[in-house]
Amino acid sequence: MVPKLRRLILEFLRFGVVGLAGFVVDTVVLYAGLAAGLNPYVARVPSYLCAATTTFALNRAWTFRHRQGGAAPHRQWAAFVVVNLVGFALNYGTYAALLTTVPVVAAHPVIGVFAGALAGMGSNFFLSRGLVFRPQASGTAP
Repeated sequence: MVPKLRRLILEFLRFGVVGLAGFVVDTVVLYAGLAAGLNPYVARVPSYLCAATTTFALNRAWTFRHRQGGAAPHRQWAAFVVVNLVGFALNYGTYAALLTTVPVVAAHPVIGVFAGALAGMGSNFFLSRGLVFRPQASGTAP
């Protein structure tokens, strides 16, 4: 296998593992919000932000550690949140559409969280890789 393709596949797999951790955080915070009396649409906002922060930290430390570039962590986090708005729109749109139209999802919002995560994963990976976690200018990382 071509080394660049192998590296890309390994990054995507790591991104997926990190995404699973984000899914757990997303779900726990969502259900905490529901238990606190928030409606399922409002509760999803803090759950997504907590999940995005968790996945940023894990992706920075593990998935893309060799592609951190020279940006400060707080600037990278802000860029991560901004570029992942595309994935968020796909994620939240899928969640909201399923919650509204599928009774089993309304009864079990975790299904919508999972479907939303899958919907946003591809765009989040490529946007994060290309815009947030770029190699350093020296060209030492692929």
